[in-house]
Amino acid sequence: MDIFDKIKTRRGELGQYSDIAHGYFMFPKLEGEIAPRMKFRGKEVLTWSLNNYLGLANNPEVRAADAEYARQYGLAYPMGARMMSGHTTNHERFEKMAAEFEQKEDAYLLNYGYQGMVSIIDALVDRHDVIVYDSESHACIMDGLRLHFGKRFVFPHNDIENCEKQLQRATKLTEETGGGILVITEGVFGMAGDLGKLDKIAELKKKYNFRFLVDDAHGFGTMGPNGRGTGEHFGVQDKIDVYFATFAKSMAGIGGFVASTKDVIDYLRYNLRSQIYAKALPMAMTLGAIKRLELIKAHPEYREKLWTIVRALQSGLREAGLDLGKTESPVTPVFFKGDVSVVSQLVYDLRENYGIFCSVVIYPVVPRDVVMLRIIPTAVHTLEDVEYTIKAFREIKRKVDNDEYPHEIADFSKLGKVKIE
Repeated sequence: MDIFDKIKTRRGELGQYSDIAHGYFMFPKLEGEIAPRMKFRGKEVLTWSLNNYLGLANNPEVRAADAEYARQYGLAYPMGARMMSGHTTNHERFEKMAAEFEQKEDAYLLNYGYQGMVSIIDALVDRHDVIVYDSESHACIMDGLRLHFGKRFVFPHNDIENCEKQLQRATKLTEETGGGILVITEGVFGMAGDLGKLDKIAELKKKYNFRFLVDDAHGFGTMGPNGRGTGEHFGVQDKIDVYFATFAKSMAGIGGFVASTKDVIDYLRYNLRSQIYAKALPMAMTLGAIKRLELIKAHPEYREKLWTIVRALQSGLREAGLDLGKTESPVTPVFFKGDVSVVSQLVYDLRENYGIFCSVVIYPVVPRDVVMLRIIPTAVHTLEDVEYTIKAFREIKRKVDNDEYPHEIADFSKLGKVKIE
């Protein structure tokens, strides 16, 4: 059998809708300057779908610095992987800054966050070790788990009682194998916005011998009194053995870093396959990361403005009767009941008639009968943006509650088919 034959018949849960949804519901094109208002299919929309938490994407100092660094170095230098020919003083400079900021002994700069996490898991454990992880961990963690030849035990999302049961199982097994235990969770869960129970997991260290790895992609720069992340928020940063963050969110860039003890970072530096066998982060982006981290440290008002918007938006939506789940972070999910047809009609209405663009999440990320609209507030949104959005969502909720949306999938390839007045 030709493996390509399967492509024609097994398109996947999301791929099955590609003919009618591509370019609108999936793979939409947002154009123009990164800002609260951008163009979608030639029309201006209020955009709530960018992880530009602190507004650094179009910060004048960041834009000027990026342009100057690109002028000086282009995007090719340094050529090669860090271990061979891609290592520079500025890579080391960022690592020192990141380690100090996260209150760790050392840090290592990564070319991409996703691949970095996959390699971190792969490097830290062998077949004798056991991994205990949260069931709603990010895809990069799941892909790292797939490389693990040893046992792995999952606990239901944020279920600390069950986490302890898995630790008991893992402890018993490692007594036989001679291995160790690695617990993995997230600081902020990027879909639902709730926080990993880092304090509760850290407390379990008093009873069990394990190391603690936290993916804090959405918490870095946004959580904690100084923006150090969710560990700082809970007061357990010192209990996190391996801290991981990316630049794609609050830093509005590309790349990431991992921070830990000097011994662990030295080991990872020589064993992360995604870094050993891939090109180093370009100099312009490395210097750009330094500039961004300097701004995060020097301007707490960016984070304060973000949280002003977050609190106004979330409190207003809740007062309007909307279900935001258990979010405790800037990530703002809005849950509705409905199938794919309701999703499509609701999205069309929101974008075409209200001029609001936010991400839409469906099964398998959420249950089949649930629709999740994912709003990402930023420091560059305004309270007027918030007020307008709350009003629009109140009207959307009324339409869903009154079953006003047609029970048929809107064909986005034929705009104008459905018009909700």
